[in-house]
Amino acid sequence: MQTTARKNEWPLDRLVTIVDVTKKSAEEIEGATREGALIHGLFCEGARWDMAAGVLEDSFMKELYPAMPVILVRAQLIDKADNKDQYMCPVYMTQSRSHTYVFTAGLRTKQPSAKWIMAGVALLMSVIEA
Repeated sequence: MQTTARKNEWPLDRLVTIVDVTKKSAEEIEGATREGALIHGLFCEGARWDMAAGVLEDSFMKELYPAMPVILVRAQLIDKADNKDQYMCPVYMTQSRSHTYVFTAGLRTKQPSAKWIMAGVALLMSVIEA
């Protein structure tokens, strides 16, 4: 966000983080993006990402932590941000969510946000399966 604010001479407190989930895996990425950052290695807990529809869906049986595709994270002015049909998903470093919160990712969904809130859906940077 700081880089975008400096580049465009925008006030930092008027920016929000925008998340675009791509349909690519890490191996398919050829280079860096011109704006924002491409990240991979996140896992979804409590739901899954439907690659075909590009939305959050119910998880499959016995699939506890499905991997997310590559995600483009960038900054945008609050005025231009569109949070319609999005679940504001918390992103944590680990499964123990207590003090590991990083940021909130707006994920597209056809379901009401309340469904994903009640399911405790979150993105995790690291998963340790016992």
